[in-house]
Amino acid sequence: MSTRVNFKYEDGSKIFFTSDLHFNHENILKFCKRPFKDVQEMNEALIENYNNKVPEDGIVFNLGDFAWGGFKPYKDVLERLNGKTIFIRGNHDRKNGPQTEEQYNRLFEFSSHQMLIEIEGRKVYLNHFPFLCYSGTFRDKNALVYQLHGHVHLSNVRHRNTGRDCERCFNMLFPTQYDVGVDFNDFTPISWHELDARIKEQIERNDNLKIWVED
Repeated sequence: MSTRVNFKYEDGSKIFFTSDLHFNHENILKFCKRPFKDVQEMNEALIENYNNKVPEDGIVFNLGDFAWGGFKPYKDVLERLNGKTIFIRGNHDRKNGPQTEEQYNRLFEFSSHQMLIEIEGRKVYLNHFPFLCYSGTFRDKNALVYQLHGHVHLSNVRHRNTGRDCERCFNMLFPTQYDVGVDFNDFTPISWHELDARIKEQIERNDNLKIWVED
């Protein structure tokens, strides 16, 4: 992945992350056992949670699998969401979302397949998928590079989730990685400061830290 920083923020207080909202996707209710009676209830709950968390002047990095059904559902939902959206495309976006670069450019502040950003001095890789290996994992704890992802639909209530990659990813992810998908975060975007605190907790309680961080 390119090491060029795409965005740099000295203050992360209005930065948020989310992924895998899957607006209008009927089957996601079954696949991930989401606690909604139908897709309309899910859509409205996701929008309400989003706007209760993200201020109108917030910046949201959305890591993919936004909606189902082409350009119009993306446009209709985005018009109801607070803040500016910077978008990392997921596998469902490529198949079921907008089909041209021009459409993505009309929808989002910026759109890419992956990027590297910096927030309050911390470098963060963004991709829809979790990485097995990425630059910056072998450094001292104060200089570690985070990697944020979605896709695997991890769940903080594990019996609710049926994603095929769920159990494997619980065992294989680095403590510097975090799933920002809604299934893992109470169907709500997560703020930069919340996320930073959680990753630091993961690092501190990881028994194998000495294996992958250089002395």
